[in-house]
Amino acid sequence: MALTDTAIRQAKPKDKPQKLFDEKGLFLLIPPSGGKWWFKYRFRGKEKLLSLGVYPM
Repeated sequence: MALTDTAIRQAKPKDKPQKLFDEKGLFLLIPPSGGKWWFKYRFRGKEKLLSLGVYPM
């Protein structure tokens, strides 16, 4: 299922970082501090963290 703008706007920070995934591997990381960053990066099948931008930009 696609990650919608409404779902992102309604997502609130929690005690632990949370990931909201779309259907193609891109995910939005929401840390306890409240920022929202886009991530997608895999190298040799392993997930690595590399910020691709800040939501909503």
